[in-house]
Amino acid sequence: MAAGTTYKQCSCRDEEGRRLGQKCQKLRRANGAWSSRHGTWYYQLELPPHPDGSRRNPLRRGGFATQDDAEQELAAARDLLAIAAPGDVEGRIQVAEVIQRAVKTIRQLPDPAAVRKATRLGHDPGAAQVTVGQWLDEWLAAKKDLRSGTVRSYEPHIRLYFKPHIGHIRLNRLRVADVASVFDAIDERNDAIVLARASGDPAQLAAVKGWLVGPATKQRIRATLRSALGTYMKQHPGMLDVNVAALVSLPSGKRPKPLVWTGERVRAWQHDFQARLAAARANGRRVSPLDIWLSTPRPSPVMVWTPAQTKVFLTRARSHRLYALYHLIAYRGLRRGEACGLRRTDTDLDASVTAIRWQITQLGWATEQAPPKSEAGERHVALDAQTTAVIRAHRRQHDQEKEQAEGAWHESGFEFTNPDGSPLHPAAVTATFEQIAYLAGLPPIRLHDLRHGAATLALAAGVDIKIVQDMLGHSSRAITSDTYTTVLPEVARAAAEAAAALIPLGEIT
Repeated sequence: MAAGTTYKQCSCRDEEGRRLGQKCQKLRRANGAWSSRHGTWYYQLELPPHPDGSRRNPLRRGGFATQDDAEQELAAARDLLAIAAPGDVEGRIQVAEVIQRAVKTIRQLPDPAAVRKATRLGHDPGAAQVTVGQWLDEWLAAKKDLRSGTVRSYEPHIRLYFKPHIGHIRLNRLRVADVASVFDAIDERNDAIVLARASGDPAQLAAVKGWLVGPATKQRIRATLRSALGTYMKQHPGMLDVNVAALVSLPSGKRPKPLVWTGERVRAWQHDFQARLAAARANGRRVSPLDIWLSTPRPSPVMVWTPAQTKVFLTRARSHRLYALYHLIAYRGLRRGEACGLRRTDTDLDASVTAIRWQITQLGWATEQAPPKSEAGERHVALDAQTTAVIRAHRRQHDQEKEQAEGAWHESGFEFTNPDGSPLHPAAVTATFEQIAYLAGLPPIRLHDLRHGAATLALAAGVDIKIVQDMLGHSSRAITSDTYTTVLPEVARAAAEAAAALIPLGEIT
């Protein structure tokens, strides 16, 4: 085995611009001793050849302040090569590959203990040096058997959260505290978004563009890392003692319970909304009332309109070209992506039934057309007579738009489209929904909550929960029950109050 050498050099150049390297006269004092103020120390070590027998470039490392420092790392490099058993040529070549890769990527020698452990367990020594970011990229690239939408849901978790914060850490050195720091950073950004929304300041809002990351999303983000680490542990048994992602404590990702916009809740929310709007205007900020309407805190992340409030929305939406889409969600509980992805050929108006076979989903701003994620998602939904009539009227309007567009029409085959026939973007459907609801004077809900309202109304009307489960495409009856049955008393109470208000009796003493 080559012993290696240490030497000193500098970056000085001669009159022609060529580096002097070890020839610079300033490297030594007049008495021949090394100068402590000029140049830095290097070492060089011959490495085993490439697998094909060709010569490998020597390992050269420099920038050391003292010769002792250079010799110490040189000794560490020799120790790494000695990990392979005497006579194990292939093993020495593998270690050499690991050394070169580590020096190139992380600018330091690989961890001897980790290389020794990998060699003892029969793994490629390079597995001991892979960083979190490198492994996540490799793991994601290998997910060929998954739906592209699922893979694309992993990608932003890796790109936005894990690689920026812990991507540089070696897998074998990843600790629970490192993973927890990722979620600390998410919480800090959440706080910044909340403050910006409360201020109503356009500059602050622009600086923190994005959405709040809730407990359920945090659970999904952690699940991505847990799955990636689990795969590594299966492929390299013994290299990691524990899946640290599984040990990070996070808030429960349980679905929040829906609440109904009762009169008392609406009044309290309206007071808060008006106060925020007035404060923003008093500070001289040019702020959109719709932005304040959307950002004013709600009693629960999931709010449901009463039947009367849903009627107000649908009445206001009647004049919009996408009214039938919102009607279908409100009455039959389709998801946004399912409504956007509904093909015209999948709805039989004579039989009053539609088949949910496609959806348009959104990740970031990009969209994807794909079947529903689960078996339960692919389903047939019965249409009531009113909804059937609404879709018939929509088709007549749709056909008129096609005639008027002439050569500019895009034949996409979807039931609901843009005026030129092209597929809808889910975000545009949500933006239109919010605008209509705001102009109708209603308290805010998410478009997805319109689906919640359809389920709640069906249950309140006495429809069997199994039928509601099938209508919504839930894979489990428990999901339907846990999500909606808690709001039934409030729906009934709100309906009773609305009915009683029609026959005022005056003050009762």
